[in-house]
Amino acid sequence: MGPIGPILSDLFRIAARPPAHYNRLMPATPHLIVVCALIERGGLVLAAQRPAGKAQALLWEFPGGKIEPGEAPEAALLREIREELHVEIAVGERLPDAFHDYGKFAITLVPFVAGLLDGVEPHAAEHAALRWCAPEELRALDWAPADVPIVEHYLALRGGSAIPL
Repeated sequence: MGPIGPILSDLFRIAARPPAHYNRLMPATPHLIVVCALIERGGLVLAAQRPAGKAQALLWEFPGGKIEPGEAPEAALLREIREELHVEIAVGERLPDAFHDYGKFAITLVPFVAGLLDGVEPHAAEHAALRWCAPEELRALDWAPADVPIVEHYLALRGGSAIPL
């Protein structure tokens, strides 16, 4: 094998066995911070259905989107709702954040209760459908997993009984 053989053998042995600190070297699962709005009007709350062909296709969610670097959550919510629904909102109470790990990425949802400002009907620019729901109708929708704890917390706040998660 010659003098280089043992060196190559050692290199292949070392390369085949990950070092103890391997997990620290691997890139972390992407973690997205996303704002969402529980837009209320006349005792109803707006739900938005994700479009076909995207992750979580046709599941229901509360409208919103990613927070840009350096952007305040409230500012991100105003921007995202303007882009997605073509309406202006008043941002109200912040609800507890919800975390969900989808495997390929994780998401923290930062929810706010909100109201329409301009009286204009929301337009589904980026969703398959929009639906105004009475609180007791929310559980009947097929929600994206990250939104489920938000639905339950909202119902608990509004006097409905939350289902233990």
